Amino acid sequence: MTETQAIATRKTVQSQHQLRRFLSRRLITSVILLFGIVLVTFSLTVIVPGDPVRAALGEGASSNQATVNAFRQKYGLDEPVPIRFLKYVGNLLRGDLGTSMTTGQPISSDLAKAVPATGEVAFYAIIISLAVAIVLGTFAAYRRGKVGDQVVRVVTLIGLSVPTFWMAILCYQLFFMNLHWVSGSGRISPTINPPPHITGFYTIDYMLNGDPVGFFDATSHLALPVLVLSLFTIATLTRFVRTSVLEVLDMDYARAARAKGLPTRRVVVGYVLRGAALPILTLVGIAFGSLLSGTVLVEAVFAWPGLGTYAYNASKNLDLLAVTGVGLVVGIIFVVINLIVDILYGVLDPRVRLS
Repeated sequence: MTETQAIATRKTVQSQHQLRRFLSRRLITSVILLFGIVLVTFSLTVIVPGDPVRAALGEGASSNQATVNAFRQKYGLDEPVPIRFLKYVGNLLRGDLGTSMTTGQPISSDLAKAVPATGEVAFYAIIISLAVAIVLGTFAAYRRGKVGDQVVRVVTLIGLSVPTFWMAILCYQLFFMNLHWVSGSGRISPTINPPPHITGFYTIDYMLNGDPVGFFDATSHLALPVLVLSLFTIATLTRFVRTSVLEVLDMDYARAARAKGLPTRRVVVGYVLRGAALPILTLVGIAFGSLLSGTVLVEAVFAWPGLGTYAYNASKNLDLLAVTGVGLVVGIIFVVINLIVDILYGVLDPRVRLS
């Protein structure tokens, strides 16, 4: 082995060691954050105003003290708060989130249906939004100050200004009620059977089971929620991509690449977008987490049985365990997404590993 090869080998080993240390620190931080999320979500359900027993039983049944006592004993509401928290943590470690007062079903089963429903919308919305935003944002940056740039900026400003629930109602009225191009509400039509559960994404599950009728029906129902969420997300990402690309275009290495006469496509992909990737990645993670957290108003317009709808129903009925479960899932979503973004940071930029 030559001296040059030995130096390269040492640098590779050192880089791998730094990456492992970086990932270990991020994993430990994520575990601490998860415990904090459990503590905060449980505490919020304790201090929330209102009586969950009265909300669950109603005025008539809650006037019977024996019924109230039995209800409190069933759901552990008659025990001190510290004991309830310790029992809750112990159940969590076994994968038990408790039983919902609203549905009477295990909360884990309810969330297993609600999270994939929201996840399917969020996944397609973020993919479409990112693809469109990169094209529009890069185009606007290269046409800085010109007509194309001004048009993109005005369109994205309108997209940010229009309330999502109003856009959802408008799209519902136009594309479903008037034009009949797509289906209006729910995940599938009443005449279509749900697919065998594989991923929880109906479009993917229908495709894996070779059911084209179910696939196109699920796609038709998915179109409007994805469209509404994509419009707002595209507006946000496009403005951020434009800003990030403009910063890179003013850097010396981007100017040098253009001065060499390299093809525009190679400069954009190999230099500009690569240099702007880290800040864009951060915003994509935040946007994806927000979509996965549940979009209550959009889901309400399209009768979409997702996480937002489940959270709203649980809050309305003061279903404390269900609210805690939703808060825990939302917290886990953001922790996992931030962890993935941090890992990608460490892989793409070795300097981050040293921070």
